[in-house]
Amino acid sequence: MQPKTTKHTTRQLRVDPHLCEAHALCTELAPDIFDLGDDIATCEPDVDQTHWDSVEAAISACPRQAIGWVSD
Repeated sequence: MQPKTTKHTTRQLRVDPHLCEAHALCTELAPDIFDLGDDIATCEPDVDQTHWDSVEAAISACPRQAIGWVSD
C-alpha cells in the first residue's frame, strides 16, 4: 500500500535498526533510496512519489520486515 499525504498527515520511510540484518535486498531494488553502511540499511525518510513502486518492492522483499512507512 503506497503512502498517502494529506494536509494533516505525512508518511516517511524508516528502516528499523534493531531488525535490519543487512541482507541488502532493498539496495538492489531501490538503489536511489537505500544505502548499506555499517551492516545496516539506511534511507532518507522523505521519498519522492516516483520511487514509491521500488520502495514498496523493497518493503515486501525485506526478510526481517525492517522497512516501512511511518506517520508523523
